[in-house]
Amino acid sequence: MKIASLVDVKTNFSRYVKASAEGPVVVPRNGKPVAVLLAVTDEDDLERLLMAHSPRLQAILNAARQRIQSGKGIPEEQFWAEVEAEQGMKQRRSSRKKKA
Repeated sequence: MKIASLVDVKTNFSRYVKASAEGPVVVPRNGKPVAVLLAVTDEDDLERLLMAHSPRLQAILNAARQRIQSGKGIPEEQFWAEVEAEQGMKQRRSSRKKKA
């Protein structure tokens, strides 16, 4: 992990983007971290990063955790059966549209 001042990062941005491949680059302002440069190696990496910081997704996950803790969840087997059924419905709809 590297630490680089905001002024230095602004001046040498390309250099710090390259450096992020070796590890995160923390950017402080007035002594407090305000940003981090992270290397993204593929689209999955980017998707995981964006999802981890999505307030909307975090709210959905927190609501689901609360439902499970209050006993309102569904068994894992039922969940996956419903996911597979929904995927099957989407595939059937898609193939019908192609035929039309």
